[in-house]
Amino acid sequence: MDFSVQTALRGRLLKNESLANYTSWRTGGPADVLYLPADLKDLASFLRQLPKDIPLTWLGLGSNTLVRDGGLDGVVIVTQGALMQLMQLDMDLVRAEAGVSSGQLARYSARLGASGLEFLAGIPGTVGGALAMNAGCFGDETWTFVRAVETIDRHGNLHVRKPAEYEIAYRHVKRPADEWFVAGHFILQPGDKTASLEAIRSLLEKRNAMQPTGTANCGSVFRNPPDNFAGKLIETCGLKGKRIGGAQVSEKHANFILNVEQARSSDIEQLIAEVGAIVLKQTGVRLIQEVCVIGRT
Repeated sequence: MDFSVQTALRGRLLKNESLANYTSWRTGGPADVLYLPADLKDLASFLRQLPKDIPLTWLGLGSNTLVRDGGLDGVVIVTQGALMQLMQLDMDLVRAEAGVSSGQLARYSARLGASGLEFLAGIPGTVGGALAMNAGCFGDETWTFVRAVETIDRHGNLHVRKPAEYEIAYRHVKRPADEWFVAGHFILQPGDKTASLEAIRSLLEKRNAMQPTGTANCGSVFRNPPDNFAGKLIETCGLKGKRIGGAQVSEKHANFILNVEQARSSDIEQLIAEVGAIVLKQTGVRLIQEVCVIGRT
């Protein structure tokens, strides 16, 4: 796939780049073209020059995404390491760009002496991903603390939008087509720096005790059903340790699937499907995937 660049770009443009390098499962085929923008201005310049018929996919840390082994058509934009600005806008407001990790935002707000955003330290992804899926953990959700978002469209135009312009639900945000989050404005609540940092430390200890941190995984695979837990249902069905190829249901937390031995994306996708089918058959509960599966088969 070729397209001409009229205005010089400052980011990195790569062809046939393996997406295994950009996903937390460490699997996935190549992107036809991958772009790592230098900053928001450079991203806008790139989008203005991109033909409108070319498919466009966005990745942050790739922690909620399974890219199939055939890779992705068109262009993939990676915000990780690119859109990294993080600043206090007001006494009760902080702005974080899409490439900032959720943990960075949590610690930054805590050091300002604010409370409320500590839970973000437990989310393995970026601000862009947290906004896109209303990420949450331990009872809190991202959009509870959002005052406004900044987006960019296919033409490179920037917009500022309010939460009322979106349909927001559990692990779901409906946004305008061909418009993507590039920053969020997050509400800061009065707090105590020492207490907030201690809360983050305690949360991370709890997460490390419960979840298979330090392994190649995407976080939670399935949403929790109403009044139940996906991991508990999977464990009840005796599926801890179940394996297909190099993919395995975690022995530590059954709602995590690990790449334990050079798994292919097809191994993981098949294991997700089998786990869902077995849980449905044995419990009558239809689990809904939290992970987004994309790409060519």
